[in-house]
Amino acid sequence: MSNELYADGIGEITVTGTIVRIDLMSLSATERDASNNPKPVFRQRIILPVDAFANAVDLMQKALGGLVEAGAVRRVNDPNQKAEIIPPSGASGNASPNFN
Repeated sequence: MSNELYADGIGEITVTGTIVRIDLMSLSATERDASNNPKPVFRQRIILPVDAFANAVDLMQKALGGLVEAGAVRRVNDPNQKAEIIPPSGASGNASPNFN
């Protein structure tokens, strides 16, 4: 059995020489910001050589292209904005029956 780690996103990417550090973040269950939203907190770091990072970025771009082709994600014109996730037709934003 392999270990799995869930992350809500990437907090920071740092390049030092030939090493890339990617900080994974998740939303805190206990810490809140001024607007009462969960605060992102550091969970784990991925450390890669630059060439492995470049290969990972290429692989993620291909995966994103597949999601766009499948209609699961829509590209937004502004490259600084997040991709828009499109829920399956006829489904609410949360597919769990516990929340419907």
